[in-house]
Amino acid sequence: MSKPFISIIVAVYNGSKTLQRCIDSVSGQTYLNKELIIIDGGSTDDTVGILKKNNDKITYWKSEPDNGIYNAWNKALKHITGNWIYFLGSDDYLWKNDVLSQIVPYLIKAESEETKLVYGQVARVTETNDVCCVDGEPWEHTWNGIVLDGICTFTHQGMFHHRSLFETYGIFDESYKIIGDYELLLRAFKNGGNALFVNGLIVAGMQTGGVTSNCTKLVQEIGKARKSHHLKVITIPWLISYAWSICHTPLTYIVGDKKTRYLLNSGKLFVTHISHWKDSTLKK
Repeated sequence: MSKPFISIIVAVYNGSKTLQRCIDSVSGQTYLNKELIIIDGGSTDDTVGILKKNNDKITYWKSEPDNGIYNAWNKALKHITGNWIYFLGSDDYLWKNDVLSQIVPYLIKAESEETKLVYGQVARVTETNDVCCVDGEPWEHTWNGIVLDGICTFTHQGMFHHRSLFETYGIFDESYKIIGDYELLLRAFKNGGNALFVNGLIVAGMQTGGVTSNCTKLVQEIGKARKSHHLKVITIPWLISYAWSICHTPLTYIVGDKKTRYLLNSGKLFVTHISHWKDSTLKK
């Protein structure tokens, strides 16, 4: 089997502070069978200047007003040539220069087994590169969290999607502004299906404070997506997540963003443990 070709998609808007780091993390990869596609939403800072400066590192880029991250991703999907697709935030970065080389054997294995999703772990980092936590759980727990519990037990920065997933289930639903990737996973996996988890491989560093930092909106959109797929909305983990989203803003004001982030990650671990405990109880 030939080496996989990986299409890396980046959506950006006014990302001049971090975009160069993102681009460098892709261009510096030891694995060469890849392409970088960047869609800018009509930035008013120096983002376009950075794109022009890095033209030799970017396969395709476009700058024009859009309707959010999922609109940008859908635009990018029209230009991919790879059989595996990876989405990276403009303020995020590939963790090490050999990440793609490390993931490739698993992509080959997955393709031979007709598995449409391969994922590793993601380090959540602050603006000063302090690691808050590392996200990424085996598929059984990830699937339970997504489908049964209604919580985001995944980070898309760790996920490699086979292009057949989009051919089968369609593109992102642009009516969602925060959890369009979650809704796509519901479409693809709500009735079961397998994904390949690469334990111990950190794929990317994810800088905290992005679009998903709007916790209340995130939890509300999850509820909307689950309702549209005729799944139970009000679960114990979902309620805990909603309660936390309400407390997020006052906590940030009282203790600061960094400490709130650590509390947030501790809360996520707590909710995840509840989900794990519930799963093990049901199996007894």
